[in-house]
Amino acid sequence: MRTFHTGGVAGEADITRGLPRVEEIFERRPPKGEAEIALKDGKVVEIDEKKGVIKVQTIKANSKEDEDDVIEYPITSSIEILVKVGDIVTKGQPLIAGSIDLRKMFKLLGAKAVQDYIISEIQKVYISQGVGIHDKHIEVIVRQMFSRVKIKESGDSRFSQGEIISKALMLEENEELEKAGKKLIEAEDLLLGVSKVALNTDSFLSAASFQETSKVLIEASLRGQEDKLRGLKENVILGKLLPIGTGLSYNKEDK
Repeated sequence: MRTFHTGGVAGEADITRGLPRVEEIFERRPPKGEAEIALKDGKVVEIDEKKGVIKVQTIKANSKEDEDDVIEYPITSSIEILVKVGDIVTKGQPLIAGSIDLRKMFKLLGAKAVQDYIISEIQKVYISQGVGIHDKHIEVIVRQMFSRVKIKESGDSRFSQGEIISKALMLEENEELEKAGKKLIEAEDLLLGVSKVALNTDSFLSAASFQETSKVLIEASLRGQEDKLRGLKENVILGKLLPIGTGLSYNKEDK
């Protein structure tokens, strides 16, 4: 029987509340009081609080037969255990109380599960404060957190392997490449914190106004980057009419 150990040990039940929790989520930081989640589907075969471990025997896909692999998850005595021996657990299911690390969840379950979790967690914070907020306001921010991709294969594009760009820009570039019969870009989806997203915007003026101004401007100049002034911030910086409302139709006519 093969046994695997997962890294790290959950700390005290120190789950942050209020706005610090909101910031922790939107910045995609490792949570305080992280909950261990099942890495694979399986069955809980042992819980040893003295040794601080939960053992889960993995189950083959589309089968009720057990495999030989046993994964050990570290726990502490002060944390509430959410499973018991004999329970069947699914991939991504929390085994102990706490907050789930968004990066681990994204890797295991994909974007949709993380998006739903973020909205649920943010709503919990506001509801606990007696504040009602519509999901759509949270979704605007969540959409930005998933709006970037990392280039795996640059194809015949002007971008480099490993570069982080917006999904919209990648789709636009791939459309042009497809028309020309050239090799398309291959990219992987990313989950970024809102500060990281702001620094990886298509507008170097917008990015420079946020953080790391010198670095952003130097990189833009070395690449010969052009700012198409499609967003609000870059137009505010230059004192131009904003591309919203009547300004949107004005900009279209101007083009």
